[in-house]
Amino acid sequence: MFIQNERLTIRELVDADKSLLVKWLSDPEVLQFYEGRDRPLDLAQVEKDFYGEADGETRCLILYNEVPIGYVQFYPVGEEERQIYGYSDSSEILYGMDQFIGEPVFWNKGIGTQLVEMIVAYLLTDKKAERIVMDPQTWNERAIRCYEKCGFKKVKLLPKHEWHEGEFRDCWLIEYVRE
Repeated sequence: MFIQNERLTIRELVDADKSLLVKWLSDPEVLQFYEGRDRPLDLAQVEKDFYGEADGETRCLILYNEVPIGYVQFYPVGEEERQIYGYSDSSEILYGMDQFIGEPVFWNKGIGTQLVEMIVAYLLTDKKAERIVMDPQTWNERAIRCYEKCGFKKVKLLPKHEWHEGEFRDCWLIEYVRE
């Protein structure tokens, strides 16, 4: 899998990317928004979480002007998650995605919007997704603004949905629906 525009490249992870993931996922500034500052990841945890069994998940590195800056993953949403979210039509092609920019100097520059738009276009075209979902924590307003700019809409509140920094946090179920 390889997607590219004039500045962004998205490609599947390779072994050499492990050190980047360790760097980003042990940075408190990044962890505040992804995984939690109380859960820094070391090499063993990165190998387990990002290189282990994937169950249909595609895991990718994000490069901006050929500089590695972050991570994105997307996957067909499984039955258990469909039930939690309230999607009963198992024939619908439903994808989930998660991402982070691991280099804070690249935050607030519109790169996240470009990234999400590229992945959405890929999922609609290549994977024939009918709906794409994410579940950002309600307090992460910067991420939610980005997703809304890309056409995602809030669907429902997921109370105490995700463990983050010592407590269960509320999340929004947001979705992008194919026109």
